[in-house]
Amino acid sequence: MSAPRQLSLNAFIYPSGHHEAAWRHPDSRPDRIYDVSYYQEIGRTAEAAKLDAVFFADGPALRTDVRHNAAPGLEPITLLTAIAAATTHLGLIATASTTYYEPYNLARLFSSLDHISGGRAGWNIVTTGTDLAAANFGLDRHPDHAERYARAREFVDAVVALWDSWEDDAILLDRAAGVYADPDRIHPIDFVGEHLRVRGPFNAARTPQGHPVLVQAGASNEGRAFAGKYAEAIFTAHQRLSDAQAFYADIKGKAAEYGRTAEQVKILPGISPFIADTEAAALRLERDFNELTVPEYGLGQLESITGTSLRSLALDEPVPVETFAGAGDVTDNARSRLQVVAGIVERERPTLRGLLHRLAGARGHRVFAGTPEQVADTIEEWFTQGAADGFNVMPPYYPGGLEIFAETVVPILQERGLFRTEYSGTTLRDHFGLTRPESRFARSATLAG
Repeated sequence: MSAPRQLSLNAFIYPSGHHEAAWRHPDSRPDRIYDVSYYQEIGRTAEAAKLDAVFFADGPALRTDVRHNAAPGLEPITLLTAIAAATTHLGLIATASTTYYEPYNLARLFSSLDHISGGRAGWNIVTTGTDLAAANFGLDRHPDHAERYARAREFVDAVVALWDSWEDDAILLDRAAGVYADPDRIHPIDFVGEHLRVRGPFNAARTPQGHPVLVQAGASNEGRAFAGKYAEAIFTAHQRLSDAQAFYADIKGKAAEYGRTAEQVKILPGISPFIADTEAAALRLERDFNELTVPEYGLGQLESITGTSLRSLALDEPVPVETFAGAGDVTDNARSRLQVVAGIVERERPTLRGLLHRLAGARGHRVFAGTPEQVADTIEEWFTQGAADGFNVMPPYYPGGLEIFAETVVPILQERGLFRTEYSGTTLRDHFGLTRPESRFARSATLAG
C-alpha cells in the first residue's frame, strides 16, 4: 500500500513579516533584516517543525516604498547558502528572474547552492513583473509579457540542459590511472533559440538532486501553460476554496497535457495566519496590525497589484464594483492578482479603507485569523478537497508568527496524520515527494545502447 498523502509546508520569509505594517509592531524585528543570524534562526525554527523549505521572493529593483515600510535587500541565493550552513534538512527556495539573468550564471548559482546544501535547492522561476528593473540593466524598456515568457521557456530549457550536461557517472576519480572524469560523459548542449544561445557544457558535476526543484508562481494564462510544462511546485494566491479548486484542476490538467502526472507538480497557495488562543483574540490581533497601516503605502501597493488608482476616493467611501469589471475568472485568467482584488470588491463591497486592510496582510494571499485548531481545519479542508497539496505559510510578523505556527498548528496537523513528524529524506525532492530526474544525455545513451 502506498503511504498516505501528506502536506507540504514552506515558510515564506519576508523579513519583518507579510503584513505591510509588521515592521511597526513590537513583536517584529526590522532592526535585524540585514543580520544573517536572524535568518539562520528562522531556518532552524522551520527545520525543527519539519517544514519542507523556506522561500524568499526577490526582484532586481527597489519596489518597496521605503518611507513607509522596511526594505529587504539581501540577495536570496547568497542568504540561503548561509541558512544551509545552519540547517541539515530544510529546503532552500529562491526567486530568480529569467529576464535579468543569463542562463549559465544562474545555473552556476543554483547548482552551487544544491551542492553546498546536499540537495536542498529550489529555483522559483519568474519573468519579473515590474518595469522598474529595466533601467537597472541598461534597457530602455521592460520586455512585454509574451516576450518575457518566450525567453523564459528558452532560459529554463538551457539551464536544465546545462545541469544535465554531466552524466551522473562522469566523475571516475581513478587516482591510480590519473583520470578524474570521463570527457565522453560531459556534453556540450549547443542550445540555440530565438532569444538565447548557450554552448556548454557546464563546469560542475550534476547536483545531488539531479537538478534543483523548479518552482513557479505565475498564474496568467501563459504562466499556467509554462507551469504545466516545467514547474514541480507552484506558489499561488486564492481567497476562496472554489477558486483554489478550479486553479488546482487546471494546473493538474495542463501537466497531463505535457505527459506528466498530477503527483509531479505540487500546488501551494499562500496563507497568512493570525493565531491566538481564541478566535476573538486572533481577530483583535489582526485589527491591531491593520490599525498600524499607512494608507499612502497601501494605495501604492494596490496600484502595483491592479494597475488601477483609487486615490480619488475617500478612505471611507465604498469601492465601486465596476472599477475592476472585466477582470475575468479563475479559469480564464490574464491578471491573477487583479482578479483576487476584483473578487473581494464584488463579494464584500468594502470601503477603500476596508480594501486596503484586506490587502495589507499578504498582498492578495489568503489571510486567516483564528485558533490553532481553526487554522489547521482550513489547511486540512483545502488539502483534502482538491485545492492544495500544501501551503506557503506567510506569517504576518517574524519571527513570532512562524514560531506560534510551528508550536501550535504543526502539532495538530501531525496528530491528524497530515504532516510528517520526522524527515524521511534529506533533499527537497524527498520532502516534496518528487523523483530525481535523469540526465537527458544518460537517457539517450541508454536508448542508443
